[in-house]
Amino acid sequence: MEVNIDLQKERKSATFETEKLTEILYNGKTMVRRRRYLQNIIFQDKYINSFTPWWNRERDESYDTAVKKSVYINKLLRDLNITNGVEQFYIREAAACQESNPLGLHQVMFIPTIEKQGTKEQIAKYVEPAKQYKILGTYAQTELGHGTFIRGLETTATYDPNTEEFIINSPTLSSMKYWPGSMGKTCNYVILMAQLYSQGKRHGIHAFVVQIRSLKDHTPLPGISVGDIGNKLGYGGMDNGYLMFNNYRVPRDSMLMRYAKVEKDGSYVRTSSPKVTYGTMVYVRSTIVGKAATALSYVVTIATRYSAVRRQTEIKPGGEEPQVIDYQTQQEKIFPLLSAAYAFLFTGNMMVQEYTRINADMEKGRFDEMQVLHALAAGLKAFSSDTASNGIDKLRMACGGHGYSHASGIPKIWANITPACTYEGENTVMYLQCARYLVKQYAQAATGQKLVGFMSYLNNPVKQRSALNDALSMSDLIEAYEHTAARLIKVAATRMQSMMKGGMSVEEARNKCAVPMVYAAKAHCQAYVVKMFNTVANRPSLDTSVARVLQTLCKLYAVYGINQRLGEFIQDGFLDGQQADMILNKTLSLFAEIRPNAVALVDAFDYPDEILQSCIGRYDGRVYEALYEYAKTSPLNKQDVHDSYYTTLKPLMKGELKFDTPTARL
Repeated sequence: MEVNIDLQKERKSATFETEKLTEILYNGKTMVRRRRYLQNIIFQDKYINSFTPWWNRERDESYDTAVKKSVYINKLLRDLNITNGVEQFYIREAAACQESNPLGLHQVMFIPTIEKQGTKEQIAKYVEPAKQYKILGTYAQTELGHGTFIRGLETTATYDPNTEEFIINSPTLSSMKYWPGSMGKTCNYVILMAQLYSQGKRHGIHAFVVQIRSLKDHTPLPGISVGDIGNKLGYGGMDNGYLMFNNYRVPRDSMLMRYAKVEKDGSYVRTSSPKVTYGTMVYVRSTIVGKAATALSYVVTIATRYSAVRRQTEIKPGGEEPQVIDYQTQQEKIFPLLSAAYAFLFTGNMMVQEYTRINADMEKGRFDEMQVLHALAAGLKAFSSDTASNGIDKLRMACGGHGYSHASGIPKIWANITPACTYEGENTVMYLQCARYLVKQYAQAATGQKLVGFMSYLNNPVKQRSALNDALSMSDLIEAYEHTAARLIKVAATRMQSMMKGGMSVEEARNKCAVPMVYAAKAHCQAYVVKMFNTVANRPSLDTSVARVLQTLCKLYAVYGINQRLGEFIQDGFLDGQQADMILNKTLSLFAEIRPNAVALVDAFDYPDEILQSCIGRYDGRVYEALYEYAKTSPLNKQDVHDSYYTTLKPLMKGELKFDTPTARL
């Protein structure tokens, strides 16, 4: 493989061994080798490589391809006996990167929800058939009129003690289930979230296992109206659906009854805290942090390599056109997002570890850390997906016109991650959920209670001025982040308290303080990410040269974040104008420091061309050859002369063009 000479020079200029950083990202040499081995199986698989390229698929073919790939991948996983979740991701990443998985919700929502909320009898009844794909399920919560506000869902499940059945109805148009993935055409069962009514009382939202299609011919059952919602910005291979019920009856044991149940006579009994039902939702939000980081790292790899290959606009008349990556303005577009990709990859790994640890406690009935996890998952889900969505679009524009083409691979990646800003909880609502917890924590700290873990910064004595100097130590930068987060939390909390003292209800006061609360949540989340990144970058076990480059990235993430939100840091005088100048100067000097390592840093992500599927982000840098080959595959090029020439253009040029409709007159 002949590699572009500029990329060769970039790789030789690196100050660290790329492979050593790759091993950190993937937890050691053994896992790096394992990942490459598994993905090479896919890259050489004839069936996986037999499909029409994704950029030339129509909607129907996109869905059909997604179904076939999903089934085939699941067969591969069984044949290879791959049960580890991380290894399964590596297989899927190689086989269908940034492509829809119509069986995904069956695996990550349908089965886990039954396992966590079902009785032993219900688990035996549904989970084994589901694991064998004898039944196919999804998770039906979102409605046409309600999404994040779960308590507002309108679908009803009313218990009839005479028949020991629940009668399910969609009483309004807005109660229609709308958006659940895999519901349009794939699944025959759903986990239905509905308002439970029994003995004339409403008992809130509960989960039901409901069959919606025949197991013989897949047709909708009587009383069910179901279908696909149509084309979207992305996710062409996913059949997001609508679902309505008309007096549809299901047996009493369709209600998942591990923690609450309805007796035969209609008596409602709650056997455990409703908090346990948050588990699946919190897990999915936790994983979004890693997904956002991965998407961002894909695109920053593409943009960095392309910027190293692309030469544009001579600086001096008659001189050589410089690499685009040498322009400081291009570095400002790319390098902070490179640092953010690393920051969120490390934070995403930590989130999954925290979920695993705390979920084990929850299974044993210990819920003391559940609120911490719920708030952190909500805030970081929003913060990471916001950063990825906005950052990827910025990187797209940094690639000029070619970034707009599917040839770059960027539009598909962006279209697949940007829904994360609204699915599994709309981001503003997620920030507010996080902020509500922060305000409670502030109130406890204000009364002298000692907080534990990361929240302990709210107990720190309030300093009037930062000691930040030219050295810009990470300890001083972290202190600045924690001070600012604490101040913004205090602003939101005291504003709320003042309004409530004036007679305003807590709900009304919360709404009047919503913007300051969002500011506080964002500040808290970024402070957390900075601290996590710094912890990883200073692990004693790191190779010296790798540690140095990670510390440089970490510092860039910290100073650039301050520069972007400078007003919040100087508003109370904690930082002054002179320190703000230091921050800017350091930001620019860090661009220069990262510049020789930029390509090596994205190479360390270890994304083969088969995963990136980008003409402009190729490892060999042969960008222009790839773009030409891509252009030749356009379906419009199947004919030298398109049919429209004969039907419309030729008659137009000859003055013979006629339309059957009358000419409009003014």
